[in-house]
Amino acid sequence: MYATERHHAITRILDAEGRLAVVDLAQRFEVTTETVRRDLGVLEEQGLLRRVHGGAVAPDRSSTREISLGQRMGEHAELKQRIAQRALAEVGERFAGSIYLDAGSTVGAVAAALPAYLGASQGTADVVTHAFALAPALTASDCVALTVVGGRVRGVTGAAVGASTTLAIAGLRPDIAFIGTNGVSAPFGLSTPDPEEAAVKRAIVTAARRVIVVSDARKFDLELLVGFAPLTDIDVLVTDAAPPVELAAALHDAGVEVRVA
Repeated sequence: MYATERHHAITRILDAEGRLAVVDLAQRFEVTTETVRRDLGVLEEQGLLRRVHGGAVAPDRSSTREISLGQRMGEHAELKQRIAQRALAEVGERFAGSIYLDAGSTVGAVAAALPAYLGASQGTADVVTHAFALAPALTASDCVALTVVGGRVRGVTGAAVGASTTLAIAGLRPDIAFIGTNGVSAPFGLSTPDPEEAAVKRAIVTAARRVIVVSDARKFDLELLVGFAPLTDIDVLVTDAAPPVELAAALHDAGVEVRVA
């Protein structure tokens, strides 16, 4: 395969999958990793991708860019529902305890499915969230007692942030927390673009007895501006595809259980 043919193929893969890994591309094209890195360098100069540790992502996926919650809720809805159902299996039958729900569209899918799951499994839950956008899915259920943590609400996520929010979370000890993230990488852990969102997520991770991260595979190997938790703080990662080799090894070393929906 000529270099030009590889470049066209690489851009098609990026459009379809949202991210690229150097090792995977080398195996696909039966070339060396050095050849792939040169290809990525050429494509980056053309503005067709942005190189990151171990591969590349689309050029619009910067470390500070955020998409509104409304837009994210409509993207890959079936995939997020699948992840949510697998994540809720971690709650178990006849659950009677407390759950913290982070902000985000994948956690939103967990919130939407939670009442039906509790009803079917004969469980009940005291649910706490700072994500006002998630409350409507939970208020009508007899299986859920809902508490909403206040603060200044960010329009892009529909969630409370700030010192009062993190202080309120610090006074809690939920049995399970479902956490969303914008990036998952071996060296940087979990990350998100906004410092205030990161502070709230950090407080949730610190407070919870068990941390379940829900994230689709497009976020693997991404590193956003602010890190909020190392991999060692995670108990379970629920996703839609097996992590790439380096990340999988780091998750294993950190004692994280990976569940593929």
